[in-house]
Amino acid sequence: MLDFFTIFSKGGIVLWCFQGAGVSESFTGPVNALIRSVILQERGGNSSFTHEALSLKYKLDNEFELIFVVGFQKILTLTYVDKFIDDVQLHFRDRYKNELEQKGALKLLNNTFDFEDRFKKLLREAEETSKARSPAPMRSFKESEKSQKTVKSMIETKGGDKAKEQGGKKNKNTKKEAPAVEPAKGDQGKTSPPGQKAVVNGNQGLTPEEIMQNKRDLFRKRMMGTAEKPSKSPKPQKPREKQNRVWDNAGSSTKNLDYSNKNGDASPGDGEKNLEAQFDPEMQVGSMKGDLLSVDYESSEEGEMEDEEEEVVVSEISKTSPKKSGGFGGMFGMLKGLVGSKSLSREDMEPVLEKMRDHLIAKNVAADISSQLCESVAKKLEGKVMGTFTTVASTVKQALQDSLVQILQPKRRVDILRDVMEAQSQRRPFVITFCGVNGVGKSTNLAKISYWLIENGFSVLIAACDTFRAGAVEQLRTHQRRLNSLHPPEKHGGRPVVQLYEKGYGKDAAGIAMEAIAYARNQAFDVVLVDTAGRMQDNAPLMTALAKLIAVNMPDLVLFVGEALVGNEAVDQLVKFNQALADHSMSDKPRLIDGIVLTKFDTIDDKVGAAISMTYITGQPIVFVGTGQTYNDLRSLNARAVVSALMKA
Repeated sequence: MLDFFTIFSKGGIVLWCFQGAGVSESFTGPVNALIRSVILQERGGNSSFTHEALSLKYKLDNEFELIFVVGFQKILTLTYVDKFIDDVQLHFRDRYKNELEQKGALKLLNNTFDFEDRFKKLLREAEETSKARSPAPMRSFKESEKSQKTVKSMIETKGGDKAKEQGGKKNKNTKKEAPAVEPAKGDQGKTSPPGQKAVVNGNQGLTPEEIMQNKRDLFRKRMMGTAEKPSKSPKPQKPREKQNRVWDNAGSSTKNLDYSNKNGDASPGDGEKNLEAQFDPEMQVGSMKGDLLSVDYESSEEGEMEDEEEEVVVSEISKTSPKKSGGFGGMFGMLKGLVGSKSLSREDMEPVLEKMRDHLIAKNVAADISSQLCESVAKKLEGKVMGTFTTVASTVKQALQDSLVQILQPKRRVDILRDVMEAQSQRRPFVITFCGVNGVGKSTNLAKISYWLIENGFSVLIAACDTFRAGAVEQLRTHQRRLNSLHPPEKHGGRPVVQLYEKGYGKDAAGIAMEAIAYARNQAFDVVLVDTAGRMQDNAPLMTALAKLIAVNMPDLVLFVGEALVGNEAVDQLVKFNQALADHSMSDKPRLIDGIVLTKFDTIDDKVGAAISMTYITGQPIVFVGTGQTYNDLRSLNARAVVSALMKA
């Protein structure tokens, strides 16, 4: 039933392995895939992993730094695997405890672990237990509760109705005996006319006509009372004058903002010249040559959360310490929680992990991913011996920080400048496609990336493939005009460094992208940036069109543009975008999202959880980070700075 079972150390030394009868294929590939995709990427929230036709389950032994992995065909449903892998771990630890306590790889290599007989016995017992645990037989009709019901029991008897009536009367009597409701404050001091009956607690004892008449009189009296009171009209407030807003990069002159004369006197043909004249190239300050600067944070409150958690844990430990030990009991209890040589259990970590989970959700990490991260940390630390004078809170926090940094650091580094130079040597343009939902800033960040590429000496062709949104082509044309004014053609041999390829609205986006790439190849452009229409992840026709555009043109890089403001929605967007690209691809290995552009990063302060959610779901790096509205506001991700902001209280 099992294809293989292997036990190896975290250093990569295989201590013992088993291969099932009739299995000739090596299990090296699936185990390496498990190590690369799950263990090294800190994705241990789920203990199962699927690789091609195999399903793998694993268990970590943190005390002896061991990993137990079992593999079987994924079409099989083996209910005993979880208990079986726990039993193997316990027996292996108990049998070879002395050998495992010896430090050093050479000592592990010199030892022989003869575990096959014990393993087969445990496997046989597990299989027999699963067979003996047959499904419970269905109950007969006579054994069910429904068979006990009779027709007589379902008929309402006359006595039951009488009892209900009596109960109803009793309730009414109790209502009558209830104390009268106090009159409202507004009616205090008002005496009713002598001929009018007093209304007590719901008008009991009156006919419906009398109750209605009383309500009308009461309403008329209240209206008359409000009319008699002189209403004091509020004094008219002086309207506040509108304050002139001063933009950071708008300059000191207000003439640039006065469009009245230009709109009235200028001829229709001078529109583009006026637009170019209004734009001051000095508004864009600084150069962006070379690699981008990284996002940085100054976390002044870096240690507050750790101190707070340590206080909570220490106080809990001191509460649980026995009171009979006198005045030194609390101190010794606190020291017991601090001193090392104690293996961590899940019960010790549970309160700290619960607090960490809530903290991550408050910092905009998706709820499911927060739970998976904390579960991964728990598996990583369970059974591990703590260091001297360390608390549970500090140990868990350090492990979570290491996991977050590992997640944010990409498996592969996306170096666009190097890739563009390699494409230049092959005499072809480097193609980048931008996709995402509506309103996240695809066109704006495309212009920022264009400016960065121009600063590094590359020529750019922008393909306007958003043929749906009104004004999309005009927006790109404005960016093209401004970028060319920053880098005039005179400085580049009379050729514009940025050009726009557009065919208007309502056309097929995939066809426009194909024509733009062919045009860029003929005109020797270095980079083609393909702007696509924003679309919601649930819109099947538009997702099909995007998958067609990517499958037909095969860009070098597919970037998903997402804003840093989203929480749980980031998971849904990325999962469905990747699923749509996989479903509508025509090849066996479909092109999925290669990287992420995180926008509006300057609006979220320290709630940077969207970066964790997006990278955890896709496993792809965050290539660019948008931090403002000017062309200079483009950064690369600094994993440690983001994690420090995330862990800040």
